[in-house]
Amino acid sequence: MIFYSPAIHNSIHQNTTQKSRAIAEELDRRGIAWVEPAPAIRADVLLAHTAEYIDAVFTGDPPELARSAFGTWNADLSTSVMASTGGVIAAAQCAFVERANAGSLSSGLHHAAAHRGRGFCTFNGLAIAAAKVIAMGARRVLILDLDAHCGGGTAAIIADMPGVEQVDVSVVTFDVYDSRPDAVLHWADGSDYLEVVEQVLASIDDPAGIDLVIYNAGMDPHERAGGVDGIDRRVLERREHMVFQWAAAHSVPVAWVLAGGYTWGMTEDELVDLHLLTVEAAGHTSQPSAR
Repeated sequence: MIFYSPAIHNSIHQNTTQKSRAIAEELDRRGIAWVEPAPAIRADVLLAHTAEYIDAVFTGDPPELARSAFGTWNADLSTSVMASTGGVIAAAQCAFVERANAGSLSSGLHHAAAHRGRGFCTFNGLAIAAAKVIAMGARRVLILDLDAHCGGGTAAIIADMPGVEQVDVSVVTFDVYDSRPDAVLHWADGSDYLEVVEQVLASIDDPAGIDLVIYNAGMDPHERAGGVDGIDRRVLERREHMVFQWAAAHSVPVAWVLAGGYTWGMTEDELVDLHLLTVEAAGHTSQPSAR
């Protein structure tokens, strides 16, 4: 199942919030259905963020907190980010309960920390969704972060979430953090990217013991979408198949979200095509078997 809420676009105009409309329209043209999720509620966001920061996003005060994600704020920001977060939660809960891959056309927003936003990321949907699934009875949730940038916000938040871990492959140093047993950061570049991803997947301890993978499927490693030379569409297509084939081999359901990918060096149509690689790989891979 795929989740998408047009309310994501109510606020600040960035690729992070705007590209999903074009992706949803392309899904419509292809006859691929999507479902509008319920927005997140305050109790959901409190699983990962401080009350002071949440209030700032809703009210605009204090300004330095309210503007910490985008450098600006408007009254529609809370509606947009609660819709985005609701999509991630819905995908995670659906994948966990149905034991089938599910996804959200919103972003995971992995730079958002408990007490503030950063890097176009307001509320950390990855961490919130992981906490929700743990509360539903999951014993082990893996956040697999293949965005170009490091998921430092997620790593900081999940330090206080037993049962949640992160594996992160990055090509850009933004939001770097020190690895620890439950949040491991790996580095790759354009010459060895697929080899590193393959090795990282193979090194994950006891994959059959994972109840859910939340996959932050960034397209910004692409050399023209914010990443590094040598990573092109072919590389990212192969990466997506590797991820979903690995999960299927271990009977682990995946909740995927569309992370980084920018039109700084490509057209919107080209960016949509990249993100659809995730949709296609998730849909074409055999679903996990019941345990």
